Amino acid sequence: MPETIYTIPINEAFDKTSESETPCCPFCELYDMLENNALDAVLGAAMMEPDIRIETNRLGFCRGHFNKMYEKGNRLGLALILESHIAEVNDKVFKKILFDAKGEKSESAIEKISGTCYLCSKISGSLSKMFSNTIYIWETDDEFRRKFKKQRCFCLPHYRRLLEYGRSGLGKKDFADFFEVAKGIERKYIDSLNEDVSWFCKKFDYRYDNEPWGNAKDSVPRALDFLSGGKTER
Repeated sequence: MPETIYTIPINEAFDKTSESETPCCPFCELYDMLENNALDAVLGAAMMEPDIRIETNRLGFCRGHFNKMYEKGNRLGLALILESHIAEVNDKVFKKILFDAKGEKSESAIEKISGTCYLCSKISGSLSKMFSNTIYIWETDDEFRRKFKKQRCFCLPHYRRLLEYGRSGLGKKDFADFFEVAKGIERKYIDSLNEDVSWFCKKFDYRYDNEPWGNAKDSVPRALDFLSGGKTER
């Protein structure tokens, strides 16, 4: 099937992870791409769009995304976002609550405004479309099926979502075939990962000093990536 704006990033991520020396999850690659695009957008032109500013004021950001916006280096852009968001917090938590002797209304207002993140919400919505599109091209594109079978692993959080979208998007027989392939990839990887982590532990025993590391040297960050998703610094 011809590539479209929806399938291009999926194919690129699956190409990259199938050729990578270090096993990694294609959906973690897609998440990083979506997150970086969203960070650039919110600190750039989108920052000045009134409807987006209303949403960023209302939802705020999690600490992780505040940190990543700060690391981008656009301090003025971030300061402008903070200026209007702090004003929103001040208005909703302090100015509008006139009678709150026990602090309960303040607690509720703070929970609403600090328990959400504009970027997390935006990225989650975009990643959901990536999962549904992945299932669609699995069903319709033989070349992508071959590419899928070359994958070395999916992190556990994304593997769960892959099965969820596969079960809802495919017929019973097609899902059985899909699950067999995905499960085979995961079982092969977790068996090898288990061996590597065990060997890493043994290498701290003096009896194994002279034995080669094999693939165990980076097994700890790979295990963290597999179990929790994301990329741990090597």
